[in-house]
Parts: sequence; structure tokens; C-alpha cells
Amino acid sequence: MASAISSGRGKRSLFTRLSQATAHWAGKPQTFFVALAVILVWAASGPFFGFNDTWQLVINTSTTIVTFLMVFIIQNSQNRDTAAMQIKLDELIARIEGAREELLDLEELDEDKIETIRGEFEAIARKARSGKRG
Repeated sequence: MASAISSGRGKRSLFTRLSQATAHWAGKPQTFFVALAVILVWAASGPFFGFNDTWQLVINTSTTIVTFLMVFIIQNSQNRDTAAMQIKLDELIARIEGAREELLDLEELDEDKIETIRGEFEAIARKARSGKRG
């Protein structure tokens, strides 16, 4: 299993590598300031172009395209992070003695079953809080 983990990094798809790099790049403060500078240059160029429809269309189209593409990049990153977190939690559940192993595939259950289990944990929490007060 360790060999699958250690060798997995080199086998990532092109989309995965691209989305991780883009998400990493997009999350930097420098990227925000570049985007802010683009907006400021665009706004300052308004008088030069007479604030016409084409001037507005440039920023609207650009931001729409970037937003559309970033949705997929963000979703891919979130899916990977969630899957990795789930695997780590599953490993902990599987290794801790006395843990409820039926929770290993909890994310696969329907909403009603998840709410039932959540209710069980809420009852445990209420019991623990009331025990600490008394």
C-alpha cells in the first residue's frame, strides 16, 4: 500500500496537475493584486473608450470566462481534498479499537440515515454536557 501512495504523485492526470497548479496560483495574494490591477486599468481606460458597450463587454466576457473555468478548478480541488480527508478519517476509524466501523462509508448513505446517526451523536453530546454540569 505504501508503494501505491508514494508512486501516486507521478501518475496524476494532466487535468489534475493543471487544476492543482491553477488552484495554488489562484489562491495567492499576488494573483488578487494582479486581478485588481486589471480591473483598475480597465476602469481607467473607460474615458478613453467613451465607456462604450465594447469596453463593458470586454470585462464582462473576461470575468465570465474566468469564473466559469474556475468553478471546475475549485470543484476538482474540493473533490480531491474531500476524498483525501475521507481516506484519512477512514484509516483512523479502522485503526482505533472500539470505533464504529459502520461509519467508514457514511458519505454513501442517504440523507435520512445520516440524520439518524447525527441524532445519535447529538444525544451523546447532550448527555456529556449535562454530566459535566452536575
